[in-house]
Amino acid sequence: MSKIHIVTDSTADLSSDQILQYNIQVVPLTIQIDGKTYTDGVDIDGESFLDLMKSSKELPKSSQPAVGIFHELYNELGKDGDQIISIHMTGGMSGTVKSAQAAAEMSSSDVTVIDSRFISYALSFQVLEAAQLIEQGASLGEVIKHVESVRERTNLFVVVDTLENLVKGGRIGKGKALIGSLLSIKPIASLEGGEYTPVHKARSHKQVVQYLFDQYQKDTEGKKVKYVGISQANGFAMADPLKKRIEDSGFNDIQVAFTSPVISTHTGIGAIGFMYMVE
Repeated sequence: MSKIHIVTDSTADLSSDQILQYNIQVVPLTIQIDGKTYTDGVDIDGESFLDLMKSSKELPKSSQPAVGIFHELYNELGKDGDQIISIHMTGGMSGTVKSAQAAAEMSSSDVTVIDSRFISYALSFQVLEAAQLIEQGASLGEVIKHVESVRERTNLFVVVDTLENLVKGGRIGKGKALIGSLLSIKPIASLEGGEYTPVHKARSHKQVVQYLFDQYQKDTEGKKVKYVGISQANGFAMADPLKKRIEDSGFNDIQVAFTSPVISTHTGIGAIGFMYMVE
């Protein structure tokens, strides 16, 4: 009987135990900083990357995996007729999903590529839910349908503490950044439709926490919360009080991790990502 394999990329915040438990294949992205290239999750992690970025003269750059890496993996996993679901970070922030799609078209294996439209824990929600269903014996069609449902029941917000990286990355102009810095504005964005979409401006960390907690309560009212994740790039001033507010409201199983180097490159130091999913 054929099996279904799961492939994802290194921007999914999965623990080594989860990867091992469900035999998830993780394809890493690479980071270039000060003339050196690092492999995400292999020879650099989120915390040590922040130290490198702090002293870096230029904005680091991230690169999606080559088509050939996906192609080789798909051919190996599907050589005995097994099926493959490849779930990746939003195509709105990276070409990773396009690399995967190109490889799937070249491969003789049965590969379904899914754009999660999210990053970090919000991507891992889809990966873990798919893995659990596969373990229960679900068909490929059932898993794909469920992953789409998970996506619809997930919210993600990104908050940056400094506008510097958004300017360097070409996401906002220098004029807006100067005004924003003078006013100490902390832009809050969602990943609605897989793209960075500004939704609110806060003037302090306290206002950020209040806004995010209010949104969480509004979106989860009358529903059962299944996952909550906070990803942070030394953004403890927002991450810690937000975590406490969520715990005080009755949900205690909050996953917290350092933001992937790929994401930190865009957001800069001090940023947080806040994600949750309802059943």
